[in-house]
Amino acid sequence: MSTLTIEKATMNDAKILTEIMKKTFDGEVKKWLSEEEAYTDYNIQPPGYASIEVNKYMIKELNYYKVILDENIVGGIIITVSGRSFGRIDRIFIDPIYQGRGFGSRAISLVEKMFCDVRKWGLETSSRQINNHYFYKKMGYEKTFESKDEYYYTKQIEIPVDEVNIIENKELSSIQYDNCDMSNAEYYQVNLKGSSFSNSNLMNSNISNCNISHSKFHNINFRNSLIADLNLANSEILLASLGGVILKTQILEKKIILYYLRDVI
Repeated sequence: MSTLTIEKATMNDAKILTEIMKKTFDGEVKKWLSEEEAYTDYNIQPPGYASIEVNKYMIKELNYYKVILDENIVGGIIITVSGRSFGRIDRIFIDPIYQGRGFGSRAISLVEKMFCDVRKWGLETSSRQINNHYFYKKMGYEKTFESKDEYYYTKQIEIPVDEVNIIENKELSSIQYDNCDMSNAEYYQVNLKGSSFSNSNLMNSNISNCNISHSKFHNINFRNSLIADLNLANSEILLASLGGVILKTQILEKKIILYYLRDVI
């Protein structure tokens, strides 16, 4: 009987994982997008899905697992865990020749078992990928948002009440928090629109899958930070010291650079 396992991916796996991911998502494009559509669906064609360098970045910075059937890599699953309790499935892909045999569902179950403290999982999928909708519902995920192009699913893992320290579904808007210790707090699906953070310690924070469009960052210490996988379309970066900054796998279209980028690699 064949054995399916997941193991943390290494840099040596980047090439084969990129090849499988490209084959998988290119197959989805042919299945769900017609040749006449001059449109990119980023849930079907995730940015950088065919790039070895992007895969290396995800192996280094994210929880990237290779899906192994016996001794062969047949796919991958990439997740982000925020704090202790919230997880997100960023990408899952199984080589088309191995699809339809339950390997995707088994990989998700293995990840959920591995991260047993995560009490809520989330993921996005294209509105076009009808098969995915049935698949995630079968896995216990419920649709919590939909648009013309995208569906968002979540799965709640039941945890005994005495093990959870949580404030949930409360109206806390327009409150001023002054000189409070809120270290190691977790925020998930909270509305912080219009909030102000000033003279505060946000060191070692993890901000993932958040909408911070139209925001302003002024007099901020971003030293030794990782800023990755961002949509900075139509943004301005002014009077920034970028000495020693490394820019990798950047897409720069119709940009005007007005300031010196000294020591940039």
